[in-house]
Amino acid sequence: MTPPEPFSMEISRHIWETRYRAAGEADIRASWQRVAQAIAAAESNERERWAERFYGLLEHFRFLPGGRILAGAGTGHRVTLFNCFVMGEIADDLVSIFEALKEGALTMQQGGGVGYDFSTLRPAGMVAQATGSIASGPVSFMRIWDAMCATMLSTGARRGAMMATLRCDHPDIETFVDAKRDPAVLRHFNLSVQVSDDFMAAVAEDRDWPLVFPTHPGESAGSATVLRHWTGSAVPVPCRVLRTVKARALWQRILRAAYDTAEPGVLFVDTINRDNTLIDRETLTATNPCGEIPLPPYGACDLGSLNLVAFVASPFAVDTRLDLEALADAAQLAVRFLDNVIDVSRYPLPAQAEQARHTRRIGLGITGLADALVLLGLRYDSGAARTLAARAAQAIRDAAYRASIDLASEKGAFPDLDHEAFLASGFCTRLPEAIRDAIAAHGIRNSHLLAIAPAGTISLLANNLSSGIEPLFAAEAERRVLGTDGSYRTHRVIDHALHLWRQQGRAGTPPALIEARQIDPLAHLHMQAALQPLVDNAISKTINVAADIPFERFVGIYRQAYALGLKGCTVFRPNPVTGAILSQSPASEQAQCCGLEREAD
Repeated sequence: MTPPEPFSMEISRHIWETRYRAAGEADIRASWQRVAQAIAAAESNERERWAERFYGLLEHFRFLPGGRILAGAGTGHRVTLFNCFVMGEIADDLVSIFEALKEGALTMQQGGGVGYDFSTLRPAGMVAQATGSIASGPVSFMRIWDAMCATMLSTGARRGAMMATLRCDHPDIETFVDAKRDPAVLRHFNLSVQVSDDFMAAVAEDRDWPLVFPTHPGESAGSATVLRHWTGSAVPVPCRVLRTVKARALWQRILRAAYDTAEPGVLFVDTINRDNTLIDRETLTATNPCGEIPLPPYGACDLGSLNLVAFVASPFAVDTRLDLEALADAAQLAVRFLDNVIDVSRYPLPAQAEQARHTRRIGLGITGLADALVLLGLRYDSGAARTLAARAAQAIRDAAYRASIDLASEKGAFPDLDHEAFLASGFCTRLPEAIRDAIAAHGIRNSHLLAIAPAGTISLLANNLSSGIEPLFAAEAERRVLGTDGSYRTHRVIDHALHLWRQQGRAGTPPALIEARQIDPLAHLHMQAALQPLVDNAISKTINVAADIPFERFVGIYRQAYALGLKGCTVFRPNPVTGAILSQSPASEQAQCCGLEREAD
């Protein structure tokens, strides 16, 4: 008997053929087999049994590994299986800057997206003591990275993805914030401002805000100095106050740029670091290109998403339910799969291999949330939907942590584990007592286990699932996808849940189907906030708002995001600067902030 065709949509087959199909593969089952066998090669015993189990996990799109794993595992190509990296600290001298550029190019050559904190580069106009030359500032050097990315990746279906972050107290912050007002500038970068608790307090109290930069050896600090824990410094260092602005004016400028151009996003860095399970040994100031994995220098993101739709029993029926037991079982196996990726992957740089093997970070997440809710009869913006999503996230968290503890007993804990410091971290204090006791007794294999990625391309591959935890963009839409020849093809697509509804011979649309434009922005925030306490890395989420949203209401979204304890916030308002990926009709185009070519999956 011939097995059913895995693809029910033309766009999904196109995604497989252009991004993930290896030479000689007749269908995606062959791709799953290739990947399962490659990842099982990390096992010292019973490799065939593990390959079979991994194949079962991948089959029917139950688990969607990150795109680099799907595309590269088992091909023999010299590529990395990690989607993205945060690169090393950029020292403030020309040799180090161009060495960092080279490292970024080598990483992108092997398929990894890159993130950078540019705060270490001195601001424009500052005189270098050693040479007498005048600094051009971090944004000018970012343009060199942008050109490198465009040159290296000018052909092929996979585009380069880069993230740049800058501190909110860097003297060039305003130049950084406004950089994307020119549609031709920094098109390969996503931008995010590192927003501190001190800055948010200064905004609330309408205080002055000093813009500062560390003094270098031999430089006079001048009369106005402050101590700051600067990027790359283990202890606070003296910083010269170069000028002072009003905190509220800078905050308004950041958000006005986001309102007009969809960037920059914001990273609440103190929240990120308070929650970090390795807070005793690292300070996080940058993320991968879509923001779901804050990483230290040379850190890597090893991603995979569980497809919630695959765990819905009796869709659309009165007795429909999410099978949390099966979801937890899949999460346990997915942890082993992603942990094995660390051992079988290539690394563009030795420092990346060392960082990955010392902490063994992984990022297991979910996708298809909005479609699963439709199948379960729950509106995305309802309290019941948030409760269900949190139950799923908790089941995955607990299963993932237990699996990592079991792996530590079998294969050893991650080398940098300090049991006491790990258990004292913000995230670990929220774990169930039984899991904390098990970590204390047996250790844990992975420093971080959970992240919710955009999962846009891999969700399209899985027959146009809703991506990540995003609501449905539209029941039916037109989607532009880049082909291997560099040109775009437009596909008419139907939402996965609506397709299943029609397959059952039903007319109209499912009662719970709600499109993104019908959802209040605060409902987006509250869904993200319901899940963030259960995720040890972070969540990539774009809050789509209408073009006519008043600016003050737009600003309020960011205030709420900070108050709710989110680690970052990206809001997309349709604007003339950002191009379109999704549209409901050719005449009415709308895009998400991170399109398929910028996602790095």
